Amino acid sequence: MVKKIGFLLLISGFLAAAYSTALDTESVNWMMYAVAAFAAITGVFIIKRHERGTAKSATVLSANRAELSDSLEKIVGNLEDMKGAGDAIATDSLRDEIDARLRDDLRRFADARETLIHLFGLQVYANLMSNFAAGERYINRVWSASADGYDAEARTYLGKAATQFRDAQAQLQAATA
Repeated sequence: MVKKIGFLLLISGFLAAAYSTALDTESVNWMMYAVAAFAAITGVFIIKRHERGTAKSATVLSANRAELSDSLEKIVGNLEDMKGAGDAIATDSLRDEIDARLRDDLRRFADARETLIHLFGLQVYANLMSNFAAGERYINRVWSASADGYDAEARTYLGKAATQFRDAQAQLQAATA
């Protein structure tokens, strides 16, 4: 309900500000514009405050903590399986394997990543997300190399991605210990 009030203030503030500038082509009713802008800014403040409170709730934090650990564990496991399979997975089908095995877990982790800040602080978040982002870039490189038929590059960067995600997993485990 609070969030709806915030959005209502934001939308009505923007519309009223636009209306106040369109009333007269020669001059602007600055008082009406200021009140409308204040309403819009108040709406943004209410929305942000509500979202911050929701993000810090114990229920969300514990659910996201489980999501972070579970998704990272599955990513590492799937990368290790793909790496261990070697030539059993054809290079051109490697991108399909990435889509099938990793996409959902990568999304789950990314959706829950803000919880890292609330639980462990900004430094842990920065360190862990640095490894996660590097691993994700390597996965993208594997996908592209697979699509273009570059077997050696795809296999090399699959190993590099696995290393980055293992490092991220170790950092998460160290933070939760």
